[in-house]
Amino acid sequence: MSSLKPRPNYLWSMLSMHCPRCRRGKLFKDYSAYNFKHTFDMHDACEVCKQQYDMEPGFWYGTGYVSYALTVAISVATFIAWWVLIGISINDNRVFWWLGINSVLLLILQPWIMRLSRTIYLYFFVSYTDEYDTTEPQKFDY
Repeated sequence: MSSLKPRPNYLWSMLSMHCPRCRRGKLFKDYSAYNFKHTFDMHDACEVCKQQYDMEPGFWYGTGYVSYALTVAISVATFIAWWVLIGISINDNRVFWWLGINSVLLLILQPWIMRLSRTIYLYFFVSYTDEYDTTEPQKFDY
């Protein structure tokens, strides 16, 4: 009988904003991204595997690129959905309605997008390991 722990799903761990190394510890202190005073409050290290999250000074600046990519992807998805369901025409204002609705949607989703971009960016640099409880966390020298 083996004592293997089940491996948490990669995509679900990322979307639920768990540690990339063990996929069990929470990245953010507050559950809600809409508590605006604490949107970016992260633990210094994972509560489960002790992986440090802040790799170097200025590390999180790269999340702007990830956030931009997520915003473009959401805009393209809403545009395609609008095109299929309602249609786009140069003879009326339907494209302007899409622009307005898409802008409001992006504004509402922005705190969640910013948190998700931090999570995705961290997943680029820290990889999962099954032996997270017996090995040392990844170290980054700066």
